[in-house]
Amino acid sequence: MYQKDNNSIIKHLDFIILDALVIELSFFLITIIRQGFGNVLKNPSYNLMYGIFLIVHLSIAVSSQMYQDILRRGYLVEMKKVIEHNILVMIIIFSLMFLSKTQISYSRSVFLLTWLSSTVFMYAVHLIWKNIMRKKLRSSTERSHLLLISDSETLEYCLGKLKEKKYQSYKVTGLIVYDKTAKGASYQEIPVVADRDEIFEYTLAQVDEVLLNINVSEAERTNLIDRFLEMGVTVHIQLNLSEQELPNSYVEQIGECSVLTTSIKTASTLQVFIKRTMDILGGLVGLLGTGILMVIFGPIIYIQSPGPIFFTQTRVGKNGRKFRIYKFRSMYMDAEERKKELMEQNKMNGLMFKMDDDPRIIPIGKFIRKFSIDEFPQFWNVLKGDMSLVGTRPPTVDEYEQYDSHHKVRLSIKPGLTGMWQVSGRSDITDFDDVVKLDNQYIREWSIRLDIKILLETVGAVLRSKGSV
Repeated sequence: MYQKDNNSIIKHLDFIILDALVIELSFFLITIIRQGFGNVLKNPSYNLMYGIFLIVHLSIAVSSQMYQDILRRGYLVEMKKVIEHNILVMIIIFSLMFLSKTQISYSRSVFLLTWLSSTVFMYAVHLIWKNIMRKKLRSSTERSHLLLISDSETLEYCLGKLKEKKYQSYKVTGLIVYDKTAKGASYQEIPVVADRDEIFEYTLAQVDEVLLNINVSEAERTNLIDRFLEMGVTVHIQLNLSEQELPNSYVEQIGECSVLTTSIKTASTLQVFIKRTMDILGGLVGLLGTGILMVIFGPIIYIQSPGPIFFTQTRVGKNGRKFRIYKFRSMYMDAEERKKELMEQNKMNGLMFKMDDDPRIIPIGKFIRKFSIDEFPQFWNVLKGDMSLVGTRPPTVDEYEQYDSHHKVRLSIKPGLTGMWQVSGRSDITDFDDVVKLDNQYIREWSIRLDIKILLETVGAVLRSKGSV
């Protein structure tokens, strides 16, 4: 699932909140310095002004381009934007005071000094926070991994355009030269990771997005795009190279390249923000429940099978990113070794393991699995951002290494604690391809409303212990 890169208020909410705090704090400190702490508290006009400052600031933030490309702006441009913003705030404040005939109630020097201090502090805060965010962006594993597939003639030019703007939400991690063999070479320090006939095999690895810069027939390009979309990979096509109609497509800028972007599903910044907010709130509540459950079941698990209370395992998340998953241990310590002996009794067709009356499960394990209690520690994964409340089941490394290209679609979003497969009665579904179909359906139909519906159905399914064993 692809997130549209736009300059909405949600995208820059951190800067907006910081600026609001700077303005409010500046006004507070100046009024205290000029009029004394006691006098300020007794003056209702000044108390009202805090709310007016906040409303004016937010109104300007929403309606102006104050925060557009803020991470890419230089020192002088940043200073200009900050000065303009604070001048506009004061103009509106003075206009409101004039229209309401309340200017006599306020000291003009307080407002002039507030403008000066908020401008200086806001500029300083912007520089500090931008530096922090840039460092975080450069080292972030959340940046999209972009694969450039290009003809040799225009590769250098296209790569230069992609790298022209700094602090992008993507990182060019590999190249494929479409019209010649060049594996092992590099261009502008970016390696050629595969040849033309290895495109889809390589894309099974950690690739989020592909940019096509190849001059081929429409039929050949369509075949490539369809294969990538089947894998859940977002595709960008140079605008001058394609005129075909594509699903969920729109024009955008990738670096300095104008491209037509298509994906099996797109999400706005607001939708992503709401989903992440739900994850954080749910993760906090879930961890509280995990602590209570640990006190109850931790000693029982240890008595029945001495060893760690928690089970950890490497799983594969969004587009191949590996992470450690956490569960309450419901099996004996040698469960992973014994799995090979039990593969013949696997009732799943495909790349998952499940069997009835699994002898590796400890006595209390059957109870905590029946009511999904073993899953509670994964709320820590949700809070960290490795997982979401709702998504697809994260495969083990062994399962992932056996994936065919069409299986990768289920990794185009973050894995979840629950999902469409779970609420569809997971004990009754024994074919892995049916699981993939449900995951594909969830991704294509995704919405905040669907997530809430699945969460509510999950609670009901757990309480009824439906499809949990």
